[in-house]
Amino acid sequence: MKNFNSLKKNSDFQSVYRSGRSYANKYLIMYVKPKKERNTLIGISVSKKVGNSVVRHRVTRLIRESYRLNKNIFEDNIDIVIVARSAAKDKSFYEIESALLHLGRVHNILKELK
Repeated sequence: MKNFNSLKKNSDFQSVYRSGRSYANKYLIMYVKPKKERNTLIGISVSKKVGNSVVRHRVTRLIRESYRLNKNIFEDNIDIVIVARSAAKDKSFYEIESALLHLGRVHNILKELK
């Protein structure tokens, strides 16, 4: 498995929560915070309300893969935290990907739309 650029520390997550903008749809909540560096870091949070560990890990993998396949159209200098809602637990890859891209359009962080 290749290295995935992600937020790791709780303080990094809290910084994005406090000073970032947030929008939500039926399956995901996305917090976005601009920064000066050129690399984008992504953090994924799936709580126990979503399901047991197998379900939570599946949702995490779906979100991570959706971002990986579309990261070339996301802006470069942002931190993103994605929180999965409980409605996302039984959704397909395409529904999660659609929700992720929808939030990218709402936040106006997709390169192709500028």
